[in-house]
Amino acid sequence: MSWKEVDTPALLLELDAFDRNLKTLSDAVAGSGVILRPHSKTHKSPIVALRQMSLGAVGVCCQKVSEAEAMVNGGVPDVYVSNEVVGESKWTRLAALATRARISVCVDDPLQVQGLNAAAKRFGVILDVLVELNVGADRCGVEPGEPVLRLAEVVAAAPSLRFGGLQAYHGTAQHKRTPAERREAIQQALARIAETRNTLDRRGIACTRITGAGTGTFRLELASGVYNELQAGSYVFMDADYARNLDETGQPVREFEHSLFVYATVMSRPVPQRAILDAGLKALSVDSGMPRVVGLDGVEYVRAADEHGKLELRDASLRLAVGDKLRLIPGHCDPTVNLYDWFVGIRHGIVESLWPITARGAVL
Repeated sequence: MSWKEVDTPALLLELDAFDRNLKTLSDAVAGSGVILRPHSKTHKSPIVALRQMSLGAVGVCCQKVSEAEAMVNGGVPDVYVSNEVVGESKWTRLAALATRARISVCVDDPLQVQGLNAAAKRFGVILDVLVELNVGADRCGVEPGEPVLRLAEVVAAAPSLRFGGLQAYHGTAQHKRTPAERREAIQQALARIAETRNTLDRRGIACTRITGAGTGTFRLELASGVYNELQAGSYVFMDADYARNLDETGQPVREFEHSLFVYATVMSRPVPQRAILDAGLKALSVDSGMPRVVGLDGVEYVRAADEHGKLELRDASLRLAVGDKLRLIPGHCDPTVNLYDWFVGIRHGIVESLWPITARGAVL
């Protein structure tokens, strides 16, 4: 069928742009000696994960045990839960998963280490455990140097765990708008990593894996000589927020293409200056700003209600009628994807595929 026949709201994936995005990152990393482990919280799809692996990725990251289960059930053999896992049931599920795939996880507290070790012992597995280092985002993570050392020693002493290195992801750096701001943030992260790695080296603890990086800064981490694993995720789709990042010339960064769109229908045109879409908060995320309307100058998506999206038209004479369909670039791709059951894959104007968003709602 033609993509224009797709009912709305729907999540459209422009497959040519998507394929080019995958290849762009794969080519950037090729020959560097740095491992690519894309973040699957962006797409929540084993189909996408396996396509990434076909271009050289070793596996994927995820944030939740339920996401890891979806990836392994979908055929992904190597999954890193780049987040803290807390609770008996979650530790048990993670250890059980490690009987079927290579599983690693990060920690920032001895209680997590204790729980993971006990669960791994019950299942007769060894879990790779990374200590999360606070590299400047001030979210999870242990402070640099001695605090990391003390926790790494707790991990190394646990018989069913293996110290796997450092989780060093700087999420807020991804969305700093200027190159100078992004460089400064990553330089601060590198200084914290250097201090911590030196402390570990002095105690004879090898730090073989330093993992982090995202779509907004991956070239900085790639060139650092410090990171040896990259976790970029949003590059497969891009979104309106990433499009606000600037390059060295002051222009928007265009290394990756927009491939993900929310497809919506004009359901009301009550006055010339206003149109209402059938895509509101239940169809897209606005935590990083409103979506952008594709291909219509002077039309701005200004407000989202549960089931309604409000457009303001600067040119009241614009021919936009009830029943017309529009594409929107979501402000934040990750939580938008989590609202849908399917990617509707389109190529050359034709619906080519439907890919289930297997880990939709996987929050446990």
